[in-house]
Amino acid sequence: MSGPLLAIDGVSAFYGNIQALKTVSLDVNRGEIVTLIGANGAGKSTLMMSVFGNPRAREGTIRFDGRPIAHLSTHHIARLNIAQVPEGRRIFPRMTVFENLQMGAALTGGDTFDADLERVCTLFPRLKERLTQRGGTLSGGEQQMLAIGRALMSRPKLLMLDEPSLGLAPLIVKQIFSTLADLNAEGMTIFLVEQNAFHALKLAHRAYVMVNGAITMTGSGRELLAKPEIRQAYLEGGRH
Repeated sequence: MSGPLLAIDGVSAFYGNIQALKTVSLDVNRGEIVTLIGANGAGKSTLMMSVFGNPRAREGTIRFDGRPIAHLSTHHIARLNIAQVPEGRRIFPRMTVFENLQMGAALTGGDTFDADLERVCTLFPRLKERLTQRGGTLSGGEQQMLAIGRALMSRPKLLMLDEPSLGLAPLIVKQIFSTLADLNAEGMTIFLVEQNAFHALKLAHRAYVMVNGAITMTGSGRELLAKPEIRQAYLEGGRH
């Protein structure tokens, strides 16, 4: 299939009468890491959630793998090989690590479960040591690893992550971003929403900047890292 894997074109979305997204256009090509950066409240998470239909795009189109999806229900969209790692991780705290990973594999039919589990445990050896432990007893970094691992168990074509570095120690942040680079090297397409602009732009092939619900700038990760206005707005004292 030619064309972007995810194509967002002229999307506007609202919460009641408040316009959260203003004719946003953004593409994620196969095999890319695309990052969306912006201040807290800029509309980054709203854009990611609009891909899953909540909130719905009131104007514009969203296509995944060439197919319009803006009219589909959230559970139908989840079956299209898109996996989301939400802000705040949202693992199942009372379930064990193993059970959380089973939940991630629910859409695959289970035929590849053992191979997928082995892959996740290779990516995150810490999880392998804690398979029988309840998710809620893990550290914040381990919970983020589990949230990513759970998403990978569904064998997604597109992995979307919302603020994966939020609240984590700098060393763990480096590990998470290193793992994302490894996944991309294996061919995984990644769409990343991040406030940690330094790490996100270093990782990204391409990046977009969002201000007040609108895209204000785009370019390669390196191009945006080099721009004085980006450094001033997002990177001053921010090399985490």
